[in-house]
Amino acid sequence: MTTAIFTALQPVLDRQAGVVSRKQALAVGLPATLIDSKLRSGRWRQLQQGVYATFTGTPDRQGQLWAAVLRGGPAATLSHWTAAELFGLTDEPRDLIHVAVPTRRRTKPIHGAVIHLSDTACRSRHPALTPPRTRIEHTVIDLTQLSDSFDQAFTWVCRSVGRGLTTPGQLLAVVDARLRLRWHEELLNALSDVAEGVMSPLERRYVHGVERAHGLPPAMRQYKIVTDGQTRYLDNFYKAAKLAVELDGRAAHPPEQRWADSHRDNAHASIGIMTLRYNMHDCTERACACAAQVARLLQARGVPVLPHPCGSNCTASF
Repeated sequence: MTTAIFTALQPVLDRQAGVVSRKQALAVGLPATLIDSKLRSGRWRQLQQGVYATFTGTPDRQGQLWAAVLRGGPAATLSHWTAAELFGLTDEPRDLIHVAVPTRRRTKPIHGAVIHLSDTACRSRHPALTPPRTRIEHTVIDLTQLSDSFDQAFTWVCRSVGRGLTTPGQLLAVVDARLRLRWHEELLNALSDVAEGVMSPLERRYVHGVERAHGLPPAMRQYKIVTDGQTRYLDNFYKAAKLAVELDGRAAHPPEQRWADSHRDNAHASIGIMTLRYNMHDCTERACACAAQVARLLQARGVPVLPHPCGSNCTASF
């Protein structure tokens, strides 16, 4: 009888990295006395209250995640940073495990975890992936709400789309459905920018602060080009003028990066493409001067441009 019970329990252990809740073990018929005996003997070990490792030794990351979500209850799901880790959205896992539980449920303390009470916990849960986690679109939007600034929030959006994990349309559906979001309108507008190929806060500063604010024609975003047998993507490309505007948020470049930039610019020049490079300071403190420079080059390269000042304090000389 006991052998048959353990056989019935094995699929659960295989799915859950060898971790099981007391409730699950009892549900397949394992006597409470046998569970307690295994715990006393050290063959099983408690990871969370009512959640056990059915092996000796230290559980791996999957085991730790299963223990936390099982402790949270049947409606609990891994969320925020932990869901991001599982999706490959972040390369820096956090020690604390993030678990979302429905607001209406009575929360249980989870050792080593942050508990998020969520009105959307059930519908945001991925229907198939294990350990249970929020869908990638909800994970991204949840992370925007933990961000210290909108630029940081926008970076999560860009990263998720840039890594091919989701689309602007799928994120937009979540933002539309969750009206009580910080930066709700800003996220809606930013998703339109991402759909057009804007892939970083700096690129967004260029589009809004330099290009649109001064009436410059829209560039093609993330334009694919092949030079010297290598495929590259230009941040902004004014095709009719063969003018590229590349953006980099790094304050300083190591020598090898400067060489790579020069090599790429030289390759572009060999096929007639001129390259301008701007950083965050350029696109914020010198936005008007950058706009004037781009406008002059577009005009010099035969593109009719009708730029205008960005406001009463604009310093651009067109």
